[in-house]
Amino acid sequence: MAFHLDQYLARIGYNGLIKPDLETLSGIHAAHVNAIPFEGIDPLVGRPVKLDLASLHDKLIAGKRGGYCFEQNTILKTAMEQIGFNVTGLAGRVRWMSAPDAPLGPREHMLLKVDLPEGAYLADVGFGACLFETPLRLEIGTEQSTRMGTFRLTEEAGLHMLSAMQPEGWRVMYCFNLEPQIPSDFELGNYYTSTNPAAPFLHVLIMERLAADKRHKLVNTRYAIEARNGHVAEEKMLASAHELGQVLNDVFGVTPPVPLTELFARISG
Repeated sequence: MAFHLDQYLARIGYNGLIKPDLETLSGIHAAHVNAIPFEGIDPLVGRPVKLDLASLHDKLIAGKRGGYCFEQNTILKTAMEQIGFNVTGLAGRVRWMSAPDAPLGPREHMLLKVDLPEGAYLADVGFGACLFETPLRLEIGTEQSTRMGTFRLTEEAGLHMLSAMQPEGWRVMYCFNLEPQIPSDFELGNYYTSTNPAAPFLHVLIMERLAADKRHKLVNTRYAIEARNGHVAEEKMLASAHELGQVLNDVFGVTPPVPLTELFARISG
């Protein structure tokens, strides 16, 4: 199907100028992470994750759903290309929960490189452990402060390492190189991430939304609101399907594809 840019922009509530420049990229990036939450409900309940544009439109744009990195960044990449940006899809290896000396895992994350007159930028609206609201300069060694966090890129053994400042210090999010990926690469990563028993999405409900000054995070029944750089401002354990439904609706704007009782039973055991 054809991608309807106007419907995507309406979904994220973006009303700014539409030009292939940094201002447009930054505005759309911020609007996207506020409007379309990161969520991995489908793998958790055994539903396939589809990356064709028709399925992504029905789920993330027309439907009251979010998605994870392959879905989110495929949508963003398609929109950026239609506007006229030069966008390259890249693949990352997640390190968020890994010990520093742990071996590298598979390429199970999708991110984007956007080439602008000002230089190359990293755009990513789909890293659900630590979303960032604005594109980051693809620049090694410089600390980059955003409204909700501080980030830096380092290089190690030929890999770019993206880290976020957290209360305990720097924490590596993922590592990647600049080898362009094609749709079949993402299909393979998506299949692993959504079906392999070792992947977290088959066992844990992970959701995140980045609003103007708050980071909303749900991990199974723990709902937390974080301030800048991951400092927890509020947290609550959800005690019932009713409370889960309230958070999904009021905070994330998501209607799950299965009954709330079934979803709550999966995450509260």
